Amino acid sequence: MKTLELKGLLRTDLGKKATKALRKAELVPCELYGGEENIHFSVNEKDLNKLLFTPEVFIIKFDVEGKVFTSVMREVQFHPVNDKALHVDFFQVTEDKAFEVEVPVKVEGFAEGVKSGGKLAVNLRKLKVKAFMKDIPEALPIDVTNLGLSKSIQVGALSFENLELLNSKSAVVVQVKLTRAARAAAMAAQS
Repeated sequence: MKTLELKGLLRTDLGKKATKALRKAELVPCELYGGEENIHFSVNEKDLNKLLFTPEVFIIKFDVEGKVFTSVMREVQFHPVNDKALHVDFFQVTEDKAFEVEVPVKVEGFAEGVKSGGKLAVNLRKLKVKAFMKDIPEALPIDVTNLGLSKSIQVGALSFENLELLNSKSAVVVQVKLTRAARAAAMAAQS
């Protein structure tokens, strides 16, 4: 997994007025959970955007006024109109304790169903996994080479070494949908 280092400033005033002033100064209020106590801090908006607008998953090392914390991003609240981050929650992690994180799916291969005129649909772009920090990959590879028309791969059919998948077993990750053109070709072949 990739690592990103960010600097944060401790927040002492947690009210609405203080939060509004932070956002005006292009700082994003953040909170770090999972340690001995919750830590309230703020991060520069431009630095945080490197983390928010990427499909990749990062281990974040925060330097909050001299104290270093290792964490993963848990939740982001965006402004409904301008897509700026309003608040970000992080979860403190350690090497010796398993934690939950969403890891992107990487589709590999050229599906048989696509060769036959179908369309590949990726329904889940990320899967929720539970693992130790050392075992979390940058992406979860899913081979779709043998996937035929109207076939799908569900979470229950997947397994990865040292990872526990937390999504519903019946959730469809990828599928080959039958297009109208393929359906018409199949009807023409039957008649």
